[in-house]
Amino acid sequence: MSSYYGRDLNNKLQRLIQGNRSVDEYFKEMKISLIRAQIEESQEVTMAWFLHNLNREIQDIVELHHYVF
Repeated sequence: MSSYYGRDLNNKLQRLIQGNRSVDEYFKEMKISLIRAQIEESQEVTMAWFLHNLNREIQDIVELHHYVF
């Protein structure tokens, strides 16, 4: 992977938020971006990042529920 392409993928991943996507679409885009950028991180880090970039109203709902990694 060229350094420009890798940097571009990382930048895209850093800017990725749920926006107008469904949670499912957002999750799939995040996983595809992680794979393309060849980023491997712990499930805890991925979950924290995923939750942080959900739309606020969904974050509030998720915070009320217990979730398992």
